[in-house]
Amino acid sequence: MKKIILSAMAVMAFGFANAQEVKYGVKGGLNLSSLSGDTDGMDLKSKFGFHAGGFVEIKFSEKFAIQPELLYSTQGTRFDDMEVEGYKTKTCFNFDYINVPVMFKYFAVEKFFIEAGPQIGFLTSAKARVKVDQLNIDNKEDIKENFESIDFGLNFGAGYEFTENIFASARYNLGLANIAKTEAGDDSKVHNGVFSVSVGYKF
Repeated sequence: MKKIILSAMAVMAFGFANAQEVKYGVKGGLNLSSLSGDTDGMDLKSKFGFHAGGFVEIKFSEKFAIQPELLYSTQGTRFDDMEVEGYKTKTCFNFDYINVPVMFKYFAVEKFFIEAGPQIGFLTSAKARVKVDQLNIDNKEDIKENFESIDFGLNFGAGYEFTENIFASARYNLGLANIAKTEAGDDSKVHNGVFSVSVGYKF
């Protein structure tokens, strides 16, 4: 992971040194996230969230650009209708991350681009919300100690520039790191997965 991050930083430095154009911007949008891996047969469902933050687009040719970003992102998963002592429960895992993607953009045709790149995420909050409607129970619990503080993944996406300033994009984050904290002898693995749709403005 360190090698990939250092390589990304080196490429950004090269991009700044050779940039033809540098633009700053803001972006935000919706997330559709879930978890995958060793989930004990739970029927996990996607949950909606959002992301918002800023970016720098370093364009060093007509076709290629690098775009480091800093985003606040709400993620997680939910699972309904689990039975506990005869009662049906509804559970939602709510994660808050500060994500730092570094995207490599290729403008395939005018205004349309594809992008890919690594992402590191820092977990700032993790809470579980459990509801039992039959008992009028709605509890929240801090579960951050059960998850790793750092996530790592790869992003793939595409977008379209409507004007010189306004654009929209769609992206999928494939989580590669195991975010579940495990004890000795437990090789369980859990990964984030997030599909996001964004709109942004470049200054």
